[in-house]
Amino acid sequence: MANFSKSNVPQFSVDVYQNEYLPDGGREVNAIVTVTSTGGGTVGSVAGPSYAPGQGPAAGVAIMVDCSGSMDYPPTKMRNARDATAAAIDTLRDGTHFAVIGGTHIAKEVYPGGGRLAVADRTTREQAKQALRRLSAGGGTAIGTWLRLADRLLSSADVAIRHGILLTDGRNEHESPEDLKAALDSCAGRFTCDARGVGTDWEVKEVTGIASALLGTADIVADPTGLAADFTQMMETAMGKEVADVALRLWTPVGTTIKFVKQVAPTVEELTGRRTEAGPRAGDYPTGSWGDESRDYHVCVEVPTAGLGQEMLAARVSLVVPQTDGSVQNLGAQGLVRAVWTDDMVASTSINPQVAHYTGQAELAQAIQQGLDLRKAGDMDGATAKLGRAVQLASASGNADTAKLLAKVVDVVDAATGTVRLKAKVAEADEMTLETRSTKTVRVKK
Repeated sequence: MANFSKSNVPQFSVDVYQNEYLPDGGREVNAIVTVTSTGGGTVGSVAGPSYAPGQGPAAGVAIMVDCSGSMDYPPTKMRNARDATAAAIDTLRDGTHFAVIGGTHIAKEVYPGGGRLAVADRTTREQAKQALRRLSAGGGTAIGTWLRLADRLLSSADVAIRHGILLTDGRNEHESPEDLKAALDSCAGRFTCDARGVGTDWEVKEVTGIASALLGTADIVADPTGLAADFTQMMETAMGKEVADVALRLWTPVGTTIKFVKQVAPTVEELTGRRTEAGPRAGDYPTGSWGDESRDYHVCVEVPTAGLGQEMLAARVSLVVPQTDGSVQNLGAQGLVRAVWTDDMVASTSINPQVAHYTGQAELAQAIQQGLDLRKAGDMDGATAKLGRAVQLASASGNADTAKLLAKVVDVVDAATGTVRLKAKVAEADEMTLETRSTKTVRVKK
């Protein structure tokens, strides 16, 4: 949380897409809310932000590198991790606070040490890269300890943007799932974190769970030689963030309840259970940090019934940022979700294209997860049905990237009907890539 003047903040806009017409007795209202942030210093920049030195929001970044014993198999993996971290350090904007953490069954400060963050300039970048040479593999994996150290270091600096980058190659075997969950609960809302799994010996649900809890991205880097490019891109994105702790605030009138709120683009992310109360009939849903970007949210509201011809405001959407003094700053963008009761069957039964599209994308992500879980459990008929449905949905929505990943796990007989056969042999990296990227969506064709 940070105080900042309005001049530092990009312009936010809110657009609502819905069919507001309900049949007699209808109670469920669905809307897609598109939030767009522009003009924050990254417009038109391909390789990150276009700031002069010392400009831009104060940011802190902690890079957590897995140094467990498995990082030595093969030895090139540790070297690639060092090179990737060096590339990320080179991408830091001057003035950014940063630290490097070596993670095993304990967390070690690799640079700068002393429980603090360094400030990026030519000298500290070089010192940090020299320190990376001391990284060596040995020990276990307790990711919760890495995250807690990152939180302590990031909270030591007075910065607006706090972000972590976490790399692991194995399962979190040296602490309990409860310990990791407690660490994530403790860190949630304090910093965002991108998580990457390198190779194929890590647990997809652990890595995606970390990114989800900390409102970051998750991905697989099956070939360690791809780490440097991935780390560079992650750091460029982090350097483009302008505003932290943005919340989607929903106000609803008396008698109205929020059934769910989920991000549906660029990935599916359930937000319903993360609501914090924000005064009478209002709640805030966290969205993390923003640069120049656009995201879509599916809001489902249950309203009290009303007579034909009546209309009501079902929900009001706004964007707020909490301040250090406990107040909130309203970012000035607002959208309205409406309900109108009609006896026009055509009007009340037509589904808004955006709502239909993202309902399908959410089902696609769920079908992939269920299909892969059934496959692992040995239920081949169930897996075939679910993954066939996923192929059908990916084809219908034009999600070509997911369709390509599915085609590495199943033989597609007819995409339109979802007729598929499970492949007898599937490369582990292909299955893990499909699972890790299952929540990535495509935007609706306007």
